[in-house]
Amino acid sequence: MGVELIEQPLPAADDGALASAPRAVPVCADESVHDRAGLAALQDRYDAVNIKLDKTGGLTEALALAEAARAQGFSIMVGCMLASSLAMAPAMLLAQDAAVVDLDGPLLLARDRSPALRYDGALAFPPDPALWG
Repeated sequence: MGVELIEQPLPAADDGALASAPRAVPVCADESVHDRAGLAALQDRYDAVNIKLDKTGGLTEALALAEAARAQGFSIMVGCMLASSLAMAPAMLLAQDAAVVDLDGPLLLARDRSPALRYDGALAFPPDPALWG
């Protein structure tokens, strides 16, 4: 079927049920992870963490979370909330070393800002310097 990852199959309050559960497909924490402080509780529940700048509070904590998560054996996914290209551009820095990237927020908008990130199929290209204003 080609499934590579299952993202947050249970509400964060119920993810204890995943502890040491056998699985054929890696499971990724999303709502259960916001910053480095929550990583220890995820250790036997998840194989990966989905890092979103909106959840971490910005790029600085997102980069620190990625480093700490890797050190604890987690794979990294970089995701996003619904947002413009301006919000997505910093996440592209984080996405360079991620196993899975889902930065499609601008594609879900009726109209993105200009200039915008350029998407071509499954590829997203770095912003034009004019994006920053």
